[in-house]
Amino acid sequence: MIWYALLVAAVAGERVGELVVARRNERWCRARRAIVAGDGHYPAMVALHVGLLVGCPLEVWLGDRAFVPALGLPMLAVLVGAQALRWWCIGTLGPRWNTRVIVVPGLPLVARGPYRLLRHPNYVAVVAEGVALPLVHTAWVTAVAFTVLNAAVLTVRIRCENQALAAAGAA
Repeated sequence: MIWYALLVAAVAGERVGELVVARRNERWCRARRAIVAGDGHYPAMVALHVGLLVGCPLEVWLGDRAFVPALGLPMLAVLVGAQALRWWCIGTLGPRWNTRVIVVPGLPLVARGPYRLLRHPNYVAVVAEGVALPLVHTAWVTAVAFTVLNAAVLTVRIRCENQALAAAGAA
């Protein structure tokens, strides 16, 4: 259980790193008259991600979940892949990447890196992580709850992002 708590703490630390990058990128975007959208759903998204990070170890502890190597090891590989995809997205978008919906008017859509393959590859990473992190240690209730709630949040988020991109002339 200790190693799993450390894994979840490492993912939480990665999230803090994302927030630092996002804050810096937000300043860059705002300096270029960025359009900010989606403030209504952002708190729900943050709460959901915090819930994932709290729910994983809590379920393992309270539910006395066993580590099952046949499930946990492949899910650890998926988790590592999701982190790699997320940071590929962040690197590809550069100062345009953010945890919020912030679009700089007049900039074209990015069509390189993972964006040449998918319109929203970062959300693929989020979905994969939301399944994999809990299942590394058989926290299946957390995996199901996050997946269902995340589907609702992403439906709103992607619609909001697409509308913001269209309004900024980038879609």
